[in-house]
Amino acid sequence: MENTVLHRAETRGHANHGWLDSHHTFSFANYHNPDRMHFGVLRVLNDDEVAAGMGFGTHPHSNMEIISIPLEGDLEHKDSMGNTAVIKKGDIQVMSAGTGVQHSEYNRNEDKLTKFLQIWIFPNKQNVDPRYDQITLTKSDRENKLQQILSPNPEDEGVWIHQDAWFHLGKFDNDITTEYTLKKEGNGVYAFILEGSFTVNGVELNRRDGLGVWDVENIQIGATSENSEILLMEVPMALRRL
Repeated sequence: MENTVLHRAETRGHANHGWLDSHHTFSFANYHNPDRMHFGVLRVLNDDEVAAGMGFGTHPHSNMEIISIPLEGDLEHKDSMGNTAVIKKGDIQVMSAGTGVQHSEYNRNEDKLTKFLQIWIFPNKQNVDPRYDQITLTKSDRENKLQQILSPNPEDEGVWIHQDAWFHLGKFDNDITTEYTLKKEGNGVYAFILEGSFTVNGVELNRRDGLGVWDVENIQIGATSENSEILLMEVPMALRRL
């Protein structure tokens, strides 16, 4: 277990602001844990619930790759680049903050929560031109297999970011197994269980548990309940900025 780190769901940081109920896998805002600062270049993994009619007012970001994955409901995005868009379950959104961008995010629904993952990745290039993109994923492409949703390559499947990172989503029936082979030497994988339960490299994981693994060529994944969903985030373990 020298090359793994386990984060059980109940050990995450938690902040309930009324309009926002957020669980932090890594140190964020008022939650500070020196042992949970990041996993390689994966800096933030927030599991957010936004109340009906509420949201994040306009605020700045710079030199960070920001990924949003809606899990329930939808979220309206506006930014200083002139983009206005709504993301909903089945979409993935990416923003390269680069030299600086301001944006807001709101749940415009008056009768239901919005739930989404907010993920920050340190980029491998500083002060790039800010950029926004979103796509709608094909859900059937992750049935009992891993669907690539993010990579470093604009021509590849999914969205792209300024980092040698690859994200995959998978939805598996009970007892279905698969293997994930890492794309690049020096990378690690952080597995986050969205729903159900899995065994990852022999470790039993349940809903919202996270497991980071590094110094391996591949990892073994097996669903241990029906309709289990997993997010795999392969990221560099060392931060190198150009």
